Amino acid sequence: MASAAGPGQGGSAPPLAVQRGIVKMVLSGCAIIVRGQPRGGPPPERQINLSNIRAGNLARRAAAGQPEAKDTPDEPWGFPAREFLRKKLIGKEVCFTVEYKTPQGREYGMVYLGKDTSGENIAESLVAEGLASRREGIRANNPEQSRLAELEEQAKSAKKGMWSEGTGSHTIRDIKYTIENPRHFVDSMHQKPVNAIIEHVRDGSVVRALLLPDYYLVTVMLSGIKNGNITELLLKEGFARCVDWSIAIYTRGADKLRAAERFAKERKLRIWRDYVAPTANLDQKDKQFVAKVMQVLNADAIVVKLNSGDHKTIHLSSIRPPRLEGDSTQDKNRKLRPLYDIPYMFEAREFLRKKLIGKKVNVTVDYIRPASSATETVPAFSERTCATVSIGGINIAEALVSKGLATVIRYRQDDDQRSSHYDELLAAEARAIKNGKGLHSKKEVPIHRVADISGDTQKAKQFLPFLQRAGRSEAVVEYVFSGSRLKLFMPKETCLITFLLAGIECPRGARNLPGLVQEGEPFSEEATHFTKELVLQREVEVEVESMDKAGNFIGWLHTEGLNLSVALVEHALSKVHFTAERSPYYKALLAAEEAAKQKKEKVWSHYEEVPVEEVVPVLEEKERTANYKPVFVTEITDDLHFYVQDVETGAQLEKLMENMRTEVGNHPPVEGSYAPRRGDFCIAKFVDGEWYRARVEKVESATKVHIFYIDYGNKETLPATRLAALPPAFSTRVLPAQATEYKFAFIQVPQDDDARADAVDSVVRDIQNTQCLLNVEHVGPGCPHVTLQFADSKSDVGLGLVKEGLVMVEVRKEKQFQKVITEYLNAQETAKSARLNLWRYGDFRADDADEFGYSR
Repeated sequence: MASAAGPGQGGSAPPLAVQRGIVKMVLSGCAIIVRGQPRGGPPPERQINLSNIRAGNLARRAAAGQPEAKDTPDEPWGFPAREFLRKKLIGKEVCFTVEYKTPQGREYGMVYLGKDTSGENIAESLVAEGLASRREGIRANNPEQSRLAELEEQAKSAKKGMWSEGTGSHTIRDIKYTIENPRHFVDSMHQKPVNAIIEHVRDGSVVRALLLPDYYLVTVMLSGIKNGNITELLLKEGFARCVDWSIAIYTRGADKLRAAERFAKERKLRIWRDYVAPTANLDQKDKQFVAKVMQVLNADAIVVKLNSGDHKTIHLSSIRPPRLEGDSTQDKNRKLRPLYDIPYMFEAREFLRKKLIGKKVNVTVDYIRPASSATETVPAFSERTCATVSIGGINIAEALVSKGLATVIRYRQDDDQRSSHYDELLAAEARAIKNGKGLHSKKEVPIHRVADISGDTQKAKQFLPFLQRAGRSEAVVEYVFSGSRLKLFMPKETCLITFLLAGIECPRGARNLPGLVQEGEPFSEEATHFTKELVLQREVEVEVESMDKAGNFIGWLHTEGLNLSVALVEHALSKVHFTAERSPYYKALLAAEEAAKQKKEKVWSHYEEVPVEEVVPVLEEKERTANYKPVFVTEITDDLHFYVQDVETGAQLEKLMENMRTEVGNHPPVEGSYAPRRGDFCIAKFVDGEWYRARVEKVESATKVHIFYIDYGNKETLPATRLAALPPAFSTRVLPAQATEYKFAFIQVPQDDDARADAVDSVVRDIQNTQCLLNVEHVGPGCPHVTLQFADSKSDVGLGLVKEGLVMVEVRKEKQFQKVITEYLNAQETAKSARLNLWRYGDFRADDADEFGYSR
């Protein structure tokens, strides 16, 4: 910005003081800014205006907020004058004398290039080049003014600068303060070197630049496109900090900038003088370590096992897992079911599970997020260890983000608690957004319809036949409740089930009962940890054999060729249950148990071998008829009645079912045409899509019809649309109902609900959907009373329940039953002595305590 020089001073005057400095900035052809040396802070600055000359004014933009104001253009030769001084003086040492100072504080004087006044006189150089004129009205009454007049005449004669022919319009810049299409402009300039003049430095990272030769005046934030060395130098010297939003476009690599910033942080230079690293209080062994992944909690948290054997939860730094819309937090106490409701949460968890479970990973702790208390909108959080986790050179967080299965957290600029690979995360997210991956996809969000049938007896009954017929089924262990109780996800069946290991008796864990905390049995925690480490979140195979009355499935679980039941017994964390006798794994279980007994460890630590007593077989009295016939047990009721099919007529039933389904398939019933009435025989469509013979027991409404499957003994409530008339060719006249109801002889079922449920569960586990031998002992009210034997071992099922302390003996006076009753009573006394189940608190019947739910 040009300005007229101040008035000259006539007469003699004392010599003026010579001062020195470095030229920091050239404002116009006759004004500069000179700085001194820094002394513990920014250096002092002064604006010096050249005396006795005038150069053209530079362009000025109209003031903002003044609609009437207009942009002022360059005066002819104003910009060349400024450029002449800029090239000659910027960064150079000069000396100057102040000749005059206005009341407003503007200083005018003479400037010389160098350390003393013998150097080049800048005002004279400008006039000699025709880039400034001597100020009009100044008389040449001193040597300096006479010299300026002489130089001006020489420039005019030589037609230099402003004294050349023409108006000088070619020296006026067409400055462009605004850009119509900034994106197009940036793309056209991308990674191309552009000549520019830095007109103003706002701070260490923002400048105002005049782009040449088109005179675009733009604001530039340093990110390394051309000024990379300046950027890195500023960071390395502690003058600046990295900016997240622009660092990604640094063509030489964001890692160079982060490294420069880290250099300054470690040495606590300048702006980092009070810097404390997020992991400054951690030992080196706690900052970086190798660990084994035991569990994936969700898309940003895993549990690892350290070399010490301890387990530690690690959160992936700087990423946020998928979450329900409007849900700002992930409640760690959620049940498993919502995992499948959150878009892409299942995919994210599965990615981590398949990639990490059972594998060793490298963990680099980035920061420790302190615990926070709960507010009205945000729950409390415990302290979190946030780290970068890598396997095979792959940053797991970056892989998740690149697949669109997580997003990157944005921080305040001064927040240093972030991933050490934060820039890579941002770049991965940008790629995922560009390619429409996962959460950033415009496609329909994937929906996972998963039936949670754990604890739902009715649903479990419907699924049981499928799982039994499937043989070995694939599953993923979602949760481990105890050593022998697990929650499984069945991918093919898309359901969650509770699964109990068959053939073993595992120590019971601690339980919270109403008003009482029941302590766990010895080694229950060890068994739980063993099962977790072996199968948690692993892909396994299961064989479902039966189901208990609580809707839990019972069977065998295999992982990498290992039977988990056998493994628990082998490691002395479980005992063999007598129900294992009929399984194909019985020999393996016995061998494992015998080996564990010999070691006398854990559950066998107090084991003492008991001499084997010779068992003398008791011959049945002639009066009792023992005529066992083969039957197939199809259903167990809640009061311990059961339904069986006669094995001899099984082929007839199969043939009838086959023909009936063919008939119905060829002539399908019209939906809704059948009006059910109580007592009617009909056909009902089961959950497997097949039709079965049934009887209507009750009609509540068109959507709630209670039916009984006459060939299997199970019951169901269905809408009338899933019922149809029974074709006459398949009526009970052709083949009678095949499910016959029976009751156990010689035993008394507990009246207490929990105790009765234990007995029912045991029977379901042992005989449902298996072949047994049945003998009718006597006819009682409602249905015949019978004894059952296992088909292979010929062991008495009812007697087994008595031995386990699950039921009591029903004492009968008939002479023909006395030997059987005696055997049952002896077994009951043994169960009492061992305090098994019903007898765990002694013989409660001694108090005639009907309030306990039992009667003698």
